[in-house]
Amino acid sequence: MEIAFDNSLLFLICIAVIAFFYGSVGHGGATGYLALMAIFNFSPIVMKPTALVLNLVVSSIAFYHYYRSGSFKSTLFIPFSVGSIPLSFLGGYIDVDPSLYKKILAVLLLISVFKLLPFGTKNGNEKKKLSLITALSIGAGIGFFSGLIGIGGGIILSPLIVLFNWGNIKEAAGVSALFIFVNSAAGISGQFLNNISLSPNITTLILVVLIGGFVGSYFGSKKAKSSGLKLLLCLVLLFASAKLFIV
Repeated sequence: MEIAFDNSLLFLICIAVIAFFYGSVGHGGATGYLALMAIFNFSPIVMKPTALVLNLVVSSIAFYHYYRSGSFKSTLFIPFSVGSIPLSFLGGYIDVDPSLYKKILAVLLLISVFKLLPFGTKNGNEKKKLSLITALSIGAGIGFFSGLIGIGGGIILSPLIVLFNWGNIKEAAGVSALFIFVNSAAGISGQFLNNISLSPNITTLILVVLIGGFVGSYFGSKKAKSSGLKLLLCLVLLFASAKLFIV
């Protein structure tokens, strides 16, 4: 079921706002798009692939801005992505009820929020070295969950990078943006094997999230301070967690 005409403008405004906030922290917004499409009674068969397509758009724009601002670390991105891409493809191919995985992920996101907030447990400022085995393992796990649920995985990766001091908040955003792009591409490739369907309004949706994501990622990469960006990340994680519990 598609949204009624009188609700279409509200939907487009909401999806632009989601793209702005997610793009500002280097995310694609799939968890937000899925929640919004569920609220507006989109057909379940179009939600997952449509969210991943929109993810590709916003994450690519976010990566462009964060890369231009010097906030991308290839040494972080490569091992995570090598582990995640094949598992994301596999997760996208598998067609199961992911409700249990959503609840587990929602709890993990809430823990991340608590750790990132000022009253949470603080880590030192010294950067820590990430081992190859750890990066490959984390990437594989995130990739599989991402493909299964229909997200890019940055919502999981970016708080981990910050919490374990593998990079700062802007580096986490830059790495997560490209990570989301490659995972979304792999996930939707796996879904294409199952003859997926996209929303008939996909062109309009792409244009809307392109604008919202462009403005948001520019703000996050150029204007926002690290403390403000961390608060934005916490808000995005809280929204994503609520969505996973409810939808």
